[in-house]
Amino acid sequence: MADELDVLESAALAELRELQTLSQLEAWRVRYLGKKSTLTSALRALSALPPEQRRTAGAHSNAVKASLQSEYEARKQELSLSTIGESIGGACLDVTLPGRALPIGRLHPITQVIQEICSVFARMGFQVIDGPEVEWDYYNFEALNIPQDHPARDMFATLWLDSSEDRNARLLRTHTSPMQIRIMEEHRPPLRFVVPGRTYRYEATDATHDWMFHQVEGLAVDSDITLRDLKETLFEFCRSIFGRDTGVRFRCDYFPFVEPGGEIAIECFQCRGGGCRLCGSTGWLEILGTGMVHPDVLARCGIDPSVYSGFAFGMGVERITILRYGVDDIRHFYSGDFRFLRQF
Repeated sequence: MADELDVLESAALAELRELQTLSQLEAWRVRYLGKKSTLTSALRALSALPPEQRRTAGAHSNAVKASLQSEYEARKQELSLSTIGESIGGACLDVTLPGRALPIGRLHPITQVIQEICSVFARMGFQVIDGPEVEWDYYNFEALNIPQDHPARDMFATLWLDSSEDRNARLLRTHTSPMQIRIMEEHRPPLRFVVPGRTYRYEATDATHDWMFHQVEGLAVDSDITLRDLKETLFEFCRSIFGRDTGVRFRCDYFPFVEPGGEIAIECFQCRGGGCRLCGSTGWLEILGTGMVHPDVLARCGIDPSVYSGFAFGMGVERITILRYGVDDIRHFYSGDFRFLRQF
């Protein structure tokens, strides 16, 4: 058996020296060192030998296997280095050239605008906080002067999680205004907060509407806040976002949780106030609703309306982004189309 192993070793080593590729080397490994190789069969046959021969034959077999394994590793390293050298030598490689730049991710345009809005108000002393997206009926409607039988509920197409007849029902918040109540319940004046976040409404999706959109809510409460403070704060915001030369208009509007209420509009950037299809021939584009916090809302939160006053506002982030960049369809923001998103 020793002679057979020596012949096998000589033949294997001779063949190994003639190999030129890694694929040939792998085939050689399977043939001589694999589980079904001649050498493996010889090692398994040791059990049939007498004990005095088994020890000697086993040692010799292991020595042959170790020799072949060692030569295999050495030859593998030689062929690997040779392959790498041929690859480098056959290509024009200039190591002084700069590396290829990897694509860099960026913030979503809606996130960019939210951060910019919050930074404008932060410079005016407002804190930025978050609120829950699953809300109670009390905070979303009732505490904001919108009880169950109030016609203003028709303004909100609500996604209910519980029965809408239950006064403790849960829902996906339809606006960020519930945070007005939560803030005033947990903190005492003076208060200055902005609350960015997602809101949800049960309505059809089209070029200007979506069932999920973003709002930024603002609240300021103190002992000497007036309507002038509201107007100056929001006029400064509009100038910071849309430019100092953009006209800003304030006019009255109705919201149940403010009194008086109003809306802020900016001069149409397409017609510059002359009237066009974009602005409905009015020359103005509405961007947010606002007003002085209703005394009943203050009292419900334990704040004396005879001592304190405040203003609140809410704006749609998608609308501001659309107006600022001239986007023609709100659905582009959530289509996942990189061609669109790379523009921001």
